Amino acid sequence: MTTLEKAKINLQENGFLDIDPPKSINYIKEINKLRKKKNAVILAHYYQEDAIQDIADFVGDSLALAQKAATTNADIIVFAGVHFMAETAKILNPSKKVVLPDLKAGCSLADSCPPNEFAAFKKEHPNHLVVSYVNTSAEIKALTDIVCTSSNAEKIINSIPKNQPIIFAPDRNLGAWLIKKTGREMLLWDGACMVHEAFSIDKILKLHAENPDAEIIAHPESEAHLLKVAKYVGSTSGLLNYVKTSNAKTFIIATEVGILHKMRQESPNKILIPAPVEDDNCNCSECFYMKMNTMKKLYLCLKHELPNVEVDSELSKKALVSIERMLELS
Repeated sequence: MTTLEKAKINLQENGFLDIDPPKSINYIKEINKLRKKKNAVILAHYYQEDAIQDIADFVGDSLALAQKAATTNADIIVFAGVHFMAETAKILNPSKKVVLPDLKAGCSLADSCPPNEFAAFKKEHPNHLVVSYVNTSAEIKALTDIVCTSSNAEKIINSIPKNQPIIFAPDRNLGAWLIKKTGREMLLWDGACMVHEAFSIDKILKLHAENPDAEIIAHPESEAHLLKVAKYVGSTSGLLNYVKTSNAKTFIIATEVGILHKMRQESPNKILIPAPVEDDNCNCSECFYMKMNTMKKLYLCLKHELPNVEVDSELSKKALVSIERMLELS
C-alpha cells in the first residue's frame, strides 16, 4: 500500500492527508505551479496563518468570501478557512470541486446550534422569520429564511417588515448588538464564539488606562460589556477599514489575532495591540480551528484534491435559497 493510499484510508479519521512532502519542498513555488495547472483559486479568511493569507488569491471576511465563491471561474476552490465556509462555497458551486486543507477545521459558534434542537425551536415559533449568521452548518441554513454576516446583518434586519417577528441565530452577542442597533425585538438562539467570549474586560480597561490614546475596537460577537466600551464595533473587514481610515495611531483590537497580519500590511504606521484574554495560560484570542490549516496541508489538498467537501443535493438546494437572499440584499 502506498503512502497516498494509506493517507486516503485515514482521511476521515485524521481530517487531512497525513503525508510528509520532501523536506526540501518550497511550498510557495509548488502551490503556485499547482493552482495554475489546475485552474484553482485559493480563498482565505483573515484569521488564517500569515503565510496562507500571503499566498491566497483572495483574503476576506465571510461575506466577501461568499461573494467571491459565487462568482469564481476556477475549476477548483481551495478554501483556507473553516468547514462551514467551504460548505457555503460548495452550495454556491455544486458542480465545482471544493477542497478544505483540514476537514476538522470546525467552528465553536456553528457547533453551538445543533440542527435537531434548532428545528424544534423553530417549530415552537412558526410565525417567526429566521435570520441565521453565516457561521452555521448547511442544515441550519436550510432551516433559515435569510443568511447574514456581521458585515450585512444590520442591513438585512432593517430590510424585514417591522411587524414580522424574527428568530436570530446562533450568536447571542451579535443578536443583542443588532437589537440595540436596529431597535427590533428578536428571539435569540443561545450560541456564542469561544474566541470572542474569551476577552477580559478588566484587562482591556487596564490596558486602555496604560494607553489612553488607544481606541478599543471590537467584533460584535464579543460580549455586551466589551462592546459598550468600544469606540468602534464592526465586522472583520469593518475593523480593518476603520484602522486604515481612523486618525488614531493606537488600537486595542478585540477579535481573532489573525486580522493583525492584514492590518499591519495595510496600516504599517499604526500601533496594534491585541486585546488580552481572561486566561493567561492559553492563546484564546486565536481560533484553534482556523489555525488547523497549514501551508503543508494546503499544498497536499491542492495536489491530491482532497479532502473535498460535499453537500447532499437536496439539502444544498434548500440552503442555497437563504444564501442567495443574503447575496441579493448585499
